[in-house]
Amino acid sequence: MRKKVVLILVALIMIFSYLTIVSATKAYRLTSDRPANLPISPESIRLVLITQELDTPFWNKVGQGALKQAQEENVQLEVWGSYGNNQDDFLKTMEIAIHSKVNGIIVQGLDNEEFKELTKVKAAFYGIPIITIANDVPVEESLRKTYVGSDQFGAGQMVARQLIKEMGTTGEVIILGDQEQAYYQKERLAGIQNVLGGYPDIEMIVKGTADAKEQVMTTTQQLMNEVPRVTAFIAINANYTGPMIQEIGRRTQVEPYYIYTFDDGVGLTALLEQGKIDGILEQKPEAMGSESVERLMEWISGETVPLDSNGYLTETRMVDAEGEEL
Repeated sequence: MRKKVVLILVALIMIFSYLTIVSATKAYRLTSDRPANLPISPESIRLVLITQELDTPFWNKVGQGALKQAQEENVQLEVWGSYGNNQDDFLKTMEIAIHSKVNGIIVQGLDNEEFKELTKVKAAFYGIPIITIANDVPVEESLRKTYVGSDQFGAGQMVARQLIKEMGTTGEVIILGDQEQAYYQKERLAGIQNVLGGYPDIEMIVKGTADAKEQVMTTTQQLMNEVPRVTAFIAINANYTGPMIQEIGRRTQVEPYYIYTFDDGVGLTALLEQGKIDGILEQKPEAMGSESVERLMEWISGETVPLDSNGYLTETRMVDAEGEEL
C-alpha cells in the first residue's frame, strides 16, 4: 500500500514538473523578441495589412506602398479589412488572419479591449508579430513589435502653430473628436493643447461626438450655439470635417472661420480646393506602407531584433489648397 502511495506521489511530481517546464517554455516563447519557426524561403512568407477603412484615399496609398515593398522583398502580402470603420468586421478579419497563422500582421491600431486581447493573447500564442501603422496602440497594452506612422503629438503641435500664425493669439477654438478618443486622437489633442495652452487669450472647447454624420452635424450646431464667437475649428477625427463644414455652411459663411484637420479622412481634397479648409496636416501613407513591410521583414529574418518599440516615424507637413507647404 505504501509503495503505491509513493509511486502515485512520484508520478504526480513528474507530471507537475513537466507541466511547469512546458508553461515556462511557452511563456518565454510568448514574450520573446526572437522570431521563431522561420519560413524556408521568402516566397513562403505571408503578410497581411488590415485596416478599418478599405477603399479610402489614405488607406489605398498605404496599401500601394506596402504591396510595392512586398514585391521588392519577394513576399506575399494581402490587404484585408472592413469598410466605414466597422469595428466588428475589422476585429473578425483580424481574428481570421491570426487563425490563418500568417507570418506577420500590419494593422491600423484600434484602441479598445477586444483589439488588445487579440494582439496580446491570440497573436502572441501563435507567435505572430504585430506592427501597428498610422494609428498606434501603446506597446504595453498591445505587445506590438513597433509602430510605423506619424508622430501624432507633433502633428497636433504643427496644426496648432499654423492656426496661431493665421488667427493670432486670441480666439475661441472648437476641437472636435470622438466621444471615446482613440490613442492617436489623444496624442493629436495633447499636441494642440501643448501649443495653444501657452496663450491665455485662446480658449479651447473640446467636444466628442458619435460618428454618424447626423450626430456630427448636431454636435456642431450645439457648439455654435454655445460658443457664438467661435474663431476656429480643428477636427482631430478627419472624417468629421465634411459634416462639420456642412453644418457651419448651413448656418453662416464658412470663410470667416479658420478650419484645420488631418489628411486621413474622406472628401478632404475637394473641401481644401474649395477654400473651405485653411490647411491640412499631410502625412506620408505610402511611406508608412513601405516601411512597415520593411521593418516586419527585418524582424522575421532576424536582421533587427528587437525593433524600436518607440516606433519609426514618417514625415508630416501642413499644406494649403494648392498643395503648397505652409
